[in-house]
Amino acid sequence: MTQVDEQIETLKRGCHELLLESELTERLKIGRPLRVKAGFDPTAPDLHLGHTVLLNKLRQFQDLGHETLFLIGDFTGMIGDPSGKNTTRPPLTPDEVAANARTYEDQIFKVLDPERTAIVFNSHWMGSMSSAEMIQLASRHTVARMLERDDFHKRYTGGQPIAIHEFLYPLVQGYDSVHLKADVELGGTDQKFNLLVGRELQKQFGQPPQVVMTMPILEGLDGVQKMSKSLGNYVGVQEPPNEMFGKLMSISDDLMWRYFELLSFRPMSEVEGYRRDIEAGTNPRDVKFLLCEELVTRFHGAAAAEQARQAFIQRFQKGAMPDEIPEVSLAAPADGLPVANLLKQAGLVGSTSDALRMIRQGAVRMDGERLEDTAVRLPAGSAAVFQVGKRRFARVTLTPEG
Repeated sequence: MTQVDEQIETLKRGCHELLLESELTERLKIGRPLRVKAGFDPTAPDLHLGHTVLLNKLRQFQDLGHETLFLIGDFTGMIGDPSGKNTTRPPLTPDEVAANARTYEDQIFKVLDPERTAIVFNSHWMGSMSSAEMIQLASRHTVARMLERDDFHKRYTGGQPIAIHEFLYPLVQGYDSVHLKADVELGGTDQKFNLLVGRELQKQFGQPPQVVMTMPILEGLDGVQKMSKSLGNYVGVQEPPNEMFGKLMSISDDLMWRYFELLSFRPMSEVEGYRRDIEAGTNPRDVKFLLCEELVTRFHGAAAAEQARQAFIQRFQKGAMPDEIPEVSLAAPADGLPVANLLKQAGLVGSTSDALRMIRQGAVRMDGERLEDTAVRLPAGSAAVFQVGKRRFARVTLTPEG
């Protein structure tokens, strides 16, 4: 393959959609570093592994010699991103935006090379835009085009209100690409419409339209819903090493391959070799160890990863944890499933009263830690390995009821 072909193959790893591959190929053939943009609204101070899917792709561009623009949407954060929402999203206050943005740098540089990362804030150019200029920007897109966006269309046809300021969000995001002269913009699949607005605005401003690359929304630990702090199925990049390691070991063997593709920097040829090893008899747990060690090392260092592995082994393997653990999926109501009901429904105890008694006796463990609170309720989206006594195990995933 040519060098360009090799870059395309690397960059397409895990990519959901590339618009347009031919345009990316032509730009790479020119030989100059591309300006690659990804925007993050400072809606929360903590990042989780789902956010790092985009960061990983930015790092791949960096390793290939391209310029990366980490855009903190402090201006758009005050509008409120309506993507995927069926109601108007509350905008953040300037103080909330500033506080959240300050926490990002330490977290993103666990993945990105600080020497090759430009951090930019869109308030630097949007904050100085006059009302007349904003009106002129708004004139470049029609209401009909806005209503082509899936979530806007559903809200409009469903009689749910859409505030005028929400139409500004994709326009501002698109104008960011104009201001930054982006060659490529990355985003989740829910951002496709906004990324295409950027292409259109660049054409109107006489710029070559950016290549759009959408990345999948990472499933959480439950393997069903997207990783989200509100669903409790997330792994935070600042979580302690032991907790991060234990959470990642709780994912199903099938979900492990998805995490390898989107979160690991190992070559896919190596990952495919792991699949063959398992088919030949290797325990999937040993392969999952490699994934956990890589990710904990990235955020906490090799020594912490090794310590976390040993701590996990102490908790589980020396407790005679079996190689094969039954997988159980249960429905959880909106306010969570009481742990006693979970143990009964998972077949680990005969009744809820048995469950309560076993918890009080210290005979129940969740992810290797003794469970002592009989009032615990587990939310939909959570996943954990439960042990009752010495021989009863189940990996339980909770999904939303209904």
